[in-house]
Amino acid sequence: MARFFILFRREVASTFHQPIAYIVLFFFLVITGFNFHAGITMLNNARGTTTVVEAFFNTMYFWFPFLLVFPFTTMRVFAEESKMGTIETLMTAPVRDSQVVLAKYAGALFFYLVLWVPSLLYFVTFQLVTGLSAGGTSYTGSYIGAYMGVFLGAYSILFLMGMLYTSIGCLASALTDNQIVAAMISFAAILALFFLGLLSFIMPASGAFIREVTYYFSPIEHMMDFSRGIVDSRPIVFYISSTLLVLFATLHVFQYRRWKS
Repeated sequence: MARFFILFRREVASTFHQPIAYIVLFFFLVITGFNFHAGITMLNNARGTTTVVEAFFNTMYFWFPFLLVFPFTTMRVFAEESKMGTIETLMTAPVRDSQVVLAKYAGALFFYLVLWVPSLLYFVTFQLVTGLSAGGTSYTGSYIGAYMGVFLGAYSILFLMGMLYTSIGCLASALTDNQIVAAMISFAAILALFFLGLLSFIMPASGAFIREVTYYFSPIEHMMDFSRGIVDSRPIVFYISSTLLVLFATLHVFQYRRWKS
C-alpha cells in the first residue's frame, strides 16, 4: 500500500506540473460557470418544479465539457511515459504492474474530482445571495444540509461516471505511444457509449425492452434521476463493474506492451 501511495503522489505531482492541467481547469471552470448562470436564467424565466441542481447537471453546457475532459486528462497517463522511455525506468522499481496501473488511474481520477470541487461554491453562493432552496423557496439553515440527498445523488453519479470514463481513457492511453491518438480513441469510445444511451430518445417508439436496456448505458437518464435524489442501484452496479472490467483490460494491455518491448 505504501508503494501505491508513492506512485499516486508521483502521478498527482506530474499532473500539476503540466501546463495542460491548468488550461483544462481554467476552461472547465469557465464553461461550468456559464452553465450555472444559464441554469439560473432559465429558472428565472420559466416557473416549474426544476431545481437548481437539476438545472446545472442536465444541460448541453454540462455534457459538453464533461465528455471532453477525459481525453485531455488521461491521454498522457501511459502514452507519454511510453514515448519518453520513462516507463522502463519505472518498471525497474520494486512495484507491481497492478500498482502502477491503479496509481495512474487514481491520479487521473483525482484530477477529475479536483475539477468539480469549485462547483460546490456555485450552490453555496446561490444560497448566500438569494436565500432560496433547491426548489426555489426560502428557508433558514444550510442549503447543502437541507438538500443533502439531492447533492449526494448528483455528485455520486458524477463520481461513478467519472470512474468509468477515466478508466476508458487510461485504457486508450495504454494502447498507444501517441497522446493525440490516445485522446481520439478515448473520446470515440466515450462518445459511442454516450450515444448508445440516447437510443431511447432517438427512437421514442422503441419497445420497453430497448428502453430498459439503454437505461443501463444512458448517463443522461442516470443524472436526471440522481439529481432528483432518486438513487437506483442498477447504474451503481453498472459503473463499478464496468470500471473494474476496463481496468482489468488496461492491466493486461500494459503487461503485454511491457513484455513485448
